[in-house]
Amino acid sequence: MFMGEHQHSIDGKGRVIIPARFREELGDKFIVTRGLDNCLFVYPQEEWDKLEKKLKGLSFTKADARAFTRFLFSGAVECETDKQGRALIPQSLREHANLDKEVIVIGVSTRVEIWSRDVWEKYKEEANLSFEEISEKIVDFDLDIDL
Repeated sequence: MFMGEHQHSIDGKGRVIIPARFREELGDKFIVTRGLDNCLFVYPQEEWDKLEKKLKGLSFTKADARAFTRFLFSGAVECETDKQGRALIPQSLREHANLDKEVIVIGVSTRVEIWSRDVWEKYKEEANLSFEEISEKIVDFDLDIDL
């Protein structure tokens, strides 16, 4: 499981350090693609295969299914890390996520996300304002605790 937040920089050649803990779970080769909210999604091959299977199950006659599948797969590239733990991020993906110098690499359960630091800070600020409301809508904490 991927979790945590790590600050790194992107070098002049477009390489980002993938935290060692994440590299272990990602494996030798992994998939990087356009993500939602102006970030990049990074999947281990096994998780990418699961996602691909789910998307194949969508009806190709539905415009939204076609659009989302195109968005995700057309931007996807297979990546690997070098000996220093850096992954080369293609220019088109760097542009999608506004990656310039400072980046945040976060773990999100089954995937890793790469964010521009500025975009991530703005996202966190906006999300914090409504976090409690969102959690009430989507999380059902049915805890039976004796105090």
